[in-house]
Amino acid sequence: MLNRLFCRGLGIYSFDWLIKCRQFLVQAFIHMTTVTRFAPSPTGYLHVGGARTALYSWLYAKNKGGKFVLRIEDTDIERSTQAAIDAILEGMQWLGLDWDEGPFYQTQRFDRYNLLIDQLLAEGKAYKCFMPAAELDAIREAQMAKGEKPRYPGTWRDRTDHPEGQPFAIRFKTPQTGSVVIKDHIRGDIEIANSELDDLIIRRTDGAPTYNFCVVVDDWDMGISHVVRGEDHINNTPRQINILLALGAPIPEYAHVSMILGDDGKKLSKRTNAVGVMEFRDDGYLPQALLNYLVRLGWSHGDQEIFSLDEMIELFSLDAIGQSASAFNTDKLIWLNQHYIKTLPVKEVAEHAKWHFAQQGIDITQGPALEDVITVQADRVKTLKELAQISGYFYQEYEAFDEKAAKKHLRPVAKEALLLVKSKLSALTEWNTESIHNAINQTAEELEIGMGKVGMPLRVAVTGAGNSPSLDLTLNLLKPAQIVQRIDKALEYIANRENS
Repeated sequence: MLNRLFCRGLGIYSFDWLIKCRQFLVQAFIHMTTVTRFAPSPTGYLHVGGARTALYSWLYAKNKGGKFVLRIEDTDIERSTQAAIDAILEGMQWLGLDWDEGPFYQTQRFDRYNLLIDQLLAEGKAYKCFMPAAELDAIREAQMAKGEKPRYPGTWRDRTDHPEGQPFAIRFKTPQTGSVVIKDHIRGDIEIANSELDDLIIRRTDGAPTYNFCVVVDDWDMGISHVVRGEDHINNTPRQINILLALGAPIPEYAHVSMILGDDGKKLSKRTNAVGVMEFRDDGYLPQALLNYLVRLGWSHGDQEIFSLDEMIELFSLDAIGQSASAFNTDKLIWLNQHYIKTLPVKEVAEHAKWHFAQQGIDITQGPALEDVITVQADRVKTLKELAQISGYFYQEYEAFDEKAAKKHLRPVAKEALLLVKSKLSALTEWNTESIHNAINQTAEELEIGMGKVGMPLRVAVTGAGNSPSLDLTLNLLKPAQIVQRIDKALEYIANRENS
């Protein structure tokens, strides 16, 4: 009554119009706050396609000063695992994609879903379907044999002769006329006729709500304003919009991201050849490099290639995402990784590098500061894994000389140079790069030989191999006693070689 009087007071006589205004205002209020979500199903690890979707959702929320929600869509109980949940959370944390709310789990919200399904039943917007699975399979096979799109024919849509004691599913009554228009940030308007959609199951015969219904309720309850997801969900979107309309819920905005192709040109798929995010960690990539690489797999800002996280947040827009599939290029990722190893604050690189040294059994407490090692090695490596592999001699004794390097440089002719440089290094009262460099120079001058004939045997003696940063930098990070011990080891190798 008050609503009708309010309408008359405004000179408006349509109660339906007021209801529509109220719904519009509610939706507008909700969308004043940008809320995005990442909603993976825990049936496997977090792969690069999912990570890119998560990144785009996270960036858009940050750009708009909104919220980012993490939701675990675990309605596929048979295939969902705790190990997969842990892998998803670990991947998100490693990438630094922190969430403002969640993680929420759909299996903990079944009461809410079922309450709304019962509401739709009571309102005549859903119905009980008693069709056995075998009968539906036979119908679909016959449809495909005729070249028709396989679909449920609506057999129980309007029937009331329900058999007692028989199992049934609940189906949503999809409108049979009109169409759904998806307003997509990436693809523009996508219109799908309702006649192309069948009545999907929203609750199975075992009482479990289905994915498409749970997603709708979650997006509504969590105030999701923008849904960023893969293009494989485009077929689900009109169904979900129809359910939202039936519930009187606001419609979020959508952005359906194109697929990622692998190095081989084939579609990346979690079930086939997609690479898990933590595999990149294991292979020695920095999360900053992977994030920078992923953001450019579909989105661009002019010709800029390198973006700090702050720049990504400031510049990101859903409307700047392209429609074409993106090709994964490992060489480009390696280039970015090298860039970040060299340009990030060394303490930041060290935090990630520690894990790789530990994986290789290298105790970094028994040697120079890791930051100092990274400083001298950064220009020489592509990955953190490689950094750990070539830096072990700073922290532990090498087991044996590199065979090729020793054969070439630890020859009897190098004995005199090693003895003299050992003497000069042992006599130093100040241990720094300048004094070390002078000691090596003086050795070459006194013996009247080239620097290489001192430096290379010394390098092999100290590092066990033929490659290292410049000798003054390398030796400066080691203790004088270590160097003397290793030169003695090289001299012993030469002596054994002379006597063999």
